[in-house]
Amino acid sequence: MKRWETHAHTLEGSACATASGSDMAHGCKAAGYDGMFVTDHFYHGNTAVDRNLPWEEWVQRFCLGYYHAKETGDRIGLTVCFGWEYSWEGNDFLTYGLSPQWLLAHPETVTLSPVDYLKLIRRSGGCIVHAHPFREEAYIPMIRLLPAMVDGVEVYNGGNRRPEYNTRARWYAESYGLPQTSGTDTHQSDWFSGGILTERSIRSTADYPEIVKNGIAGLIQPETDPIF
Repeated sequence: MKRWETHAHTLEGSACATASGSDMAHGCKAAGYDGMFVTDHFYHGNTAVDRNLPWEEWVQRFCLGYYHAKETGDRIGLTVCFGWEYSWEGNDFLTYGLSPQWLLAHPETVTLSPVDYLKLIRRSGGCIVHAHPFREEAYIPMIRLLPAMVDGVEVYNGGNRRPEYNTRARWYAESYGLPQTSGTDTHQSDWFSGGILTERSIRSTADYPEIVKNGIAGLIQPETDPIF
């Protein structure tokens, strides 16, 4: 079984991260993972990239964390794949299955309504995982659930302050029959607690939607008491 981190941020793309893509790859490898997804905060979230830049330059800079992680991963034997975390007023949706080249060709991703954005991603062959759907923080004014618009639910998120946020996410996924994923939501290179286990080969982000949609991954998550 291969061990994958599915939710990681780098300082190149996320203003709240403390480790570079290269350092994140080293940390992930040292923690015993075979691969990772770099999922930096996208345009409407806590991005580290100036939104005043032309789209082409914005995308190039946004992808630097992924590029640096992949360069290091190729050297140390860690597979690194691309993704991003789309934000809708504090509600976050992990986006997988699409490349930096696809993103470069779709500047409308930052002007579409959130619902139209989700439709575009899925229509284009990508997949959407609702990240930490029941997290409660000052920056999240409202919990929004869109079960018909997502392909999976992150039922374990290492960044959640309270275990019941994860318990409620699992209840949500089970209630709607949605596939379940797990991720650390790490912003630092020395902390990894979540992720997935899979026998399927993942060579690039394009391989991941099938794994999510068919629910063929095991979950990495520490034992917690079920609190609802």
